[in-house]
Amino acid sequence: MSSQKYTGIPLNHAPDGIGYKLLELPPELLVLLESENPPVLTIESSTNSAILKSGTQSWGLRQKNTSNALILLKSSEGTTPEPSQIPETNLKAIATVHDTIELVSEPTGKTAPVARGKWHERFARGR
Repeated sequence: MSSQKYTGIPLNHAPDGIGYKLLELPPELLVLLESENPPVLTIESSTNSAILKSGTQSWGLRQKNTSNALILLKSSEGTTPEPSQIPETNLKAIATVHDTIELVSEPTGKTAPVARGKWHERFARGR
């Protein structure tokens, strides 16, 4: 029988107050970012969402909710009662993420869709 007392790894809830967002990168953008000369990325607004642009390519940013939360953990050294003891490792749950930002390829030069035939627009014009 072991003489060491195994108590597991303590897990504490310690949010750090930073609003984390996870960005899901498409493979072609990941290749560009990992290249020797990564491109400059810009964000522009559009009628539906923000657009991330890199040269001639563009991606629309879409929020995607998930049913399973993702918990971000950070390790830390715990305190020990005696200096001769090995420090205890702790885990802190610093954030819980319920959604991710997905990048959807956008065709370049796309014009905004023309609103037509919606009942509330016809109703507003008649008033």
